[in-house]
Amino acid sequence: MDRKMFLKKSGVLSVGALALMSPACNLLTPKFHFDISLAQWSVREALKSGTIANLDFPKYAKDKYGILGVEYVSFFFDKPATDKSYQKELKQRAEDEGVKNLLIMVGKEGLLGHQSETKRLEAVENHKKWIEAAKAIGCHSIRVDARGNGSKEELHKNTVKSFISLSNFAKDFGLNVILENHGGYSSDGAWVVDVMNSVNLPNCGTLPDFGNFCIKRGKERACLNEYDKYKGIDEMMPFAKAVSAKSYHFDEKGEETKIDYKRVLEIVKKHNYSGYIGIEYEGEIMSPDTGIMATKRLLEKLRAELS
Repeated sequence: MDRKMFLKKSGVLSVGALALMSPACNLLTPKFHFDISLAQWSVREALKSGTIANLDFPKYAKDKYGILGVEYVSFFFDKPATDKSYQKELKQRAEDEGVKNLLIMVGKEGLLGHQSETKRLEAVENHKKWIEAAKAIGCHSIRVDARGNGSKEELHKNTVKSFISLSNFAKDFGLNVILENHGGYSSDGAWVVDVMNSVNLPNCGTLPDFGNFCIKRGKERACLNEYDKYKGIDEMMPFAKAVSAKSYHFDEKGEETKIDYKRVLEIVKKHNYSGYIGIEYEGEIMSPDTGIMATKRLLEKLRAELS
């Protein structure tokens, strides 16, 4: 091959190599994306008062905020979890609006980490009806709490037993059982990882919440022992089947004042998460509507920046 031909071919190869290395042309680089959902807890007072009915929540989320994914709380259901006609109507209403029912956050059904075997098993049975309800309305998961008594090690042991039982039951429904950092030892990221590794079932996972990392509270709910939220989210993300965007207040630039949202979403991106991130506004300064929209705008802004 003469020098002229060599340079010509080398130039073509160089251009081709640069094209492959260009981010715009590299189809192997996944784009960061997530969808946004709304957790009922964001409008808890309206649900408690009956201003918003549980059955109307999918339409409310869509019409009020332009959100097409919803997360329920078990104690806002105004009919028993086993009511088949109610389940059918809730599913139909969501489908009519083009809204996805994603999960049910289950509470007030007993302590899954209770030292008493009788009470622990009773709590497991109480949660099973919500697995069936979640399946009936089209959800992918139920969220449960790791609450109980005894030492850290005892709570771990009893929680693992309950999670194995529930996950095996949920498997037949094609559902996940997911643990949220929700106070106590469940707000200790390393403890949660130990629980996940001990359960070791594919449909048992986590729901990392951006703000729930207080392990121990004192008077007037002051946090006495707080786990590093960024470390905790990073530890929980490998098991995440949903993510909760907790928010409290926003400054004039639209930034959350207690949580570095960009830092959190960089962690979420690092773990290649691409599911829903659910808005859970819990502030008291802004109105729920203002807080929800501020959270939505910030999530959308950062999604675009990090893509």
